[in-house]
Amino acid sequence: MRTVFRGKHFISLDDWTKEELDTLLDVSYDLKRKFAMGIPTRYLQDKTVFLMFFEQSTRTRNSMEAGITQLGGHGNYLDSSTMQVAHGEVAKDTAVILSRFGHAIACRNCFWEIGNKYLNEMAKWSTVPIISLQCDLYHPMQAIADLMTMQEKLGNLERAKVSIIWAYATTHKKPISVPISQALLFPRYGMDVTLAYPEGYDLPDWVIGKTEENAKRGGGSFRITHDMEDAYRNADVVYPKNWGSWVTNQSTEVVDELLQSYKVWKCTEKMMQLASKKVLYMHALPADRGNEVEDSVIDGPHSVVYDEAENRLHTAKAVMALTMGGR
Repeated sequence: MRTVFRGKHFISLDDWTKEELDTLLDVSYDLKRKFAMGIPTRYLQDKTVFLMFFEQSTRTRNSMEAGITQLGGHGNYLDSSTMQVAHGEVAKDTAVILSRFGHAIACRNCFWEIGNKYLNEMAKWSTVPIISLQCDLYHPMQAIADLMTMQEKLGNLERAKVSIIWAYATTHKKPISVPISQALLFPRYGMDVTLAYPEGYDLPDWVIGKTEENAKRGGGSFRITHDMEDAYRNADVVYPKNWGSWVTNQSTEVVDELLQSYKVWKCTEKMMQLASKKVLYMHALPADRGNEVEDSVIDGPHSVVYDEAENRLHTAKAVMALTMGGR
């Protein structure tokens, strides 16, 4: 088991070995048990993490703020619109100064072709770990919590059939970071992963190539289908979630002709009946109820969305405890 994590950046799970991810999960389980028993875990006494957001957040912001408090430290929330970033300050200057003030910088920046570059530019100059709270390409906090939830519910994940499915939504043009992080991660744990989406909602070619490599190394499999029913059929886990057509169309327009042509891509009771009898319904939240999913599914017996959301707290605490503390 690897035990040297202090100062390690958390931007993409692909930058962490499977052994490191196993340690992260082990710490997450330990923190979850202690949280349940009310045992203090003040591992980061008087340490500060800066929480820098370029957009809205519910689960990510609050899991980080509650998590650092439970670890004995302080989370300093930063709305980028009230920072000098809004006046043009570059990533280098922000990273250098904030890293002198505290012990980690966590950032959410999902602007297409900007977010991941911004995080990596900060990592280049920061003397403390940079923790991604989601960018245009990756959402490592969500994917590791998803993995933890599946382990809890299914046990051994080898050969588990997991379907990452595009779903219709109209709330905003969502990043592709969740399906990318899941597609890259899940095959590393031996899962048989299906990526399903209608034409026009492709993920980048490099993601597909890397996912196929990860599947070979991890003993899992990976395939793509444009048939929604095919993705649901006999699945052990379904993850129907919208993402934008960023790869094929960089417009920020939310509702367009392409989107409207795929209203049928919705998680319904009928679709769920195609899956295995004990299928898990998962979603990163917020779900676009009525569009992405029927209420009877997300509120039904197969849904584990609230357990999944809770695990965001425990995995966030583990990331901070290891990268900000550790040895």
